[in-house]
Amino acid sequence: MFRSLQSLNTVAGAWLLSILLAFAGCDRMVTPRNAQIVKDADAKSAQGDFLRAIGLYETALDGTARSADIHYKLALLYDDKMNDPLNALHHFKRCLTLNPNGARANEVKDFMKRDEIALLTNLSGDSVVTRAEAARLRNENLNLRKEIEARSSKLRSTTDKSQSRDAHPGKTAAKPSGNRTYVVQRGDTLFSISRKFYKSSARWKEIRDANKRKIDDPEKLEPGESLTIP
Repeated sequence: MFRSLQSLNTVAGAWLLSILLAFAGCDRMVTPRNAQIVKDADAKSAQGDFLRAIGLYETALDGTARSADIHYKLALLYDDKMNDPLNALHHFKRCLTLNPNGARANEVKDFMKRDEIALLTNLSGDSVVTRAEAARLRNENLNLRKEIEARSSKLRSTTDKSQSRDAHPGKTAAKPSGNRTYVVQRGDTLFSISRKFYKSSARWKEIRDANKRKIDDPEKLEPGESLTIP
């Protein structure tokens, strides 16, 4: 009888040991599988397939402390890519629960405060801007400021050149594209008309040559006569 009991205990012990070894073996098999799933989820996230990445991350969750990092990645996806602060807050809480003293604990707490504010803002009817959207807006504003500065610099340069031309008309003034007409006034001479239009009396011959059919005597201009000014 005693030997039978001893034999039964031996069999039970062996059976219990085999069960424990089986569980240990399963754990060794599950861990690499989860690691591969997380790796695939990371790849999908990098490709922009956020819904597929979320599905894979959720498949890899096992409720252990190892899942804290997966909850963190899920929270960031919901926060930055899906604009869903409610689900982000849930996964940040799970991350903090599973690993309250982790390296990201303080960061997660800050994110949770921000998402709680975002939820309240949503409830009040105001819009919520994610970090990614805020970064995009900052970049757009920076590019806009650069464009405005470039245009302002170009405008200043154009203004400076214009002022320089005004200050030195003899050097930069363009030649007239066509002839002008001038009505002779009493007391006018070709010299005085040349000075009026060209700031110099030296070009009186050009006016004379342009009006050969009208001018009989260059020293006697008829008031009211119309002259062509080249």
